[in-house]
Amino acid sequence: MPKKIPVEFVENFLIVWNPINGSKLYRKGFYGKPLGIAKPKVPEFEVPLILDLMEGLYLAEKGIITVYEGPKKKKVNLRTLRQRARKLYEEFDEKYAVYSDLRDSGLVVTPGIKFGCDFAVYKYGPGIEHAPYMVSVKKAKSEITATEIVKAGRLATTVRKRFIIAISDLKKDRIRYLIFRWFKA
Repeated sequence: MPKKIPVEFVENFLIVWNPINGSKLYRKGFYGKPLGIAKPKVPEFEVPLILDLMEGLYLAEKGIITVYEGPKKKKVNLRTLRQRARKLYEEFDEKYAVYSDLRDSGLVVTPGIKFGCDFAVYKYGPGIEHAPYMVSVKKAKSEITATEIVKAGRLATTVRKRFIIAISDLKKDRIRYLIFRWFKA
C-alpha cells in the first residue's frame, strides 16, 4: 500500500507543503490549486498545493492523504473533516454526494463559482480542455423556477457549457442528472 500524502489543515483549506507530493496529487486527477499559479501549464511545480475541504475529504476517504493540524501535527479524522465542511458549505452532504459520484465516474470536478454554479466538470482536465459542463446541485425536494433554468441556460450558452442540474436524494441514496440542451428555433 503506497504511503499516504501528509496534508495540513489550515483555516478552511488543506495544504500539501511538499511540492513533489502536491504535483503527484495534481497529476492524479487535477486535485487542488498550486499556490500562486492560476492555470498550471505543466503538472509539476515548485510550490505548495492548496486543496479545498470537499476534495480533501474525498482524498482522505480514498486513503490517498492523511490530514493533520497544529504544531503537534494532530491527526484529523474523517468525521471531523466532514463536520468542518458542513459548516463551510451550504447543503454540503448533497453537494459532496454529487462531487463523489462525478469523481468516481472518472470526471474531473472543480469549484464552479466563477460560472455561478456548484461545479465545473471536465472529461480530461483543466488546461487540456475547457470544462464542458457546469453543474448545480439541488435537493430532491427543492423547487426550481423556469426563470432560474433560463438564467442558468443563458449563462451556460454564453460560456459554451452544458448546464446540468444534479438532484441529490440522500434518503434514497440516489443522484439524478438533468442535462439541458439549448437550440435556436
